[in-house]
Amino acid sequence: MTTPQNIRIAEANIQNLTSLWATVSSNAGSYHPGSAFDYALIPDSDWPNRIWHKGIHTPGDVENISRIIRSVPQKLTFPCWDIYGGIPKALLAQHGFIRTFEQVGMSMPLEQELPQLHRLDIRPVSDAYEARSWASLYPKAFGYRIADHILRAAPEHTDFYIAYYQHKPVGTAILHYTGSIAGIHGVGIIPEMRRNGFAGEIMNSVLNIARSKGAKTATLQASSMGKGLYVKMGFATQFIMENYQLT
Repeated sequence: MTTPQNIRIAEANIQNLTSLWATVSSNAGSYHPGSAFDYALIPDSDWPNRIWHKGIHTPGDVENISRIIRSVPQKLTFPCWDIYGGIPKALLAQHGFIRTFEQVGMSMPLEQELPQLHRLDIRPVSDAYEARSWASLYPKAFGYRIADHILRAAPEHTDFYIAYYQHKPVGTAILHYTGSIAGIHGVGIIPEMRRNGFAGEIMNSVLNIARSKGAKTATLQASSMGKGLYVKMGFATQFIMENYQLT
């Protein structure tokens, strides 16, 4: 059921996500704010490379977003969340947009410490060597690149983590804080180390870290592959986010 409280948490989820995009791209000199929508474009990275609306969409906004995407050299992804009713699919198709993937916005209150198995050593990235290690690990888990200079320029409220198993790097995570919200991003395990429960262990660890730093609510955007894990952990669905690119 949609309630004012649910809408507020969903908006906080989206604000955390877009704040992450804006923050990392701003530090790389590639953040372009506007009155109706912003976009983040980092030429030597596959991420964030997003263009997003700041409020309720209008038909004219879709045309303007399409024009901007066609004017830049890299592909920009256009996320559309449904908390305000979404955008008519016919309008998106009219301007050449196709849906590339879907995510589910989810949240969970951080009320108590979560159990840990202590099989993994989860460390924040703290130097250039670890930034390069994280950047080489991430595409193995997700199939796209995040440039290591993004990590080196990360602000105080954004932390990148590497998970080690028996001294070998096996996974990644990002924590981004906006007020009392801790956004969980980029939790991934390299293919050869999956099906060992490591993703759940990373999640418990970063959620405990966020709680220890004063966060009250955790938010994330789940893929179809990850949603089941997050539901089992106690995350609740808030909204659907459909991601589009131009043909």
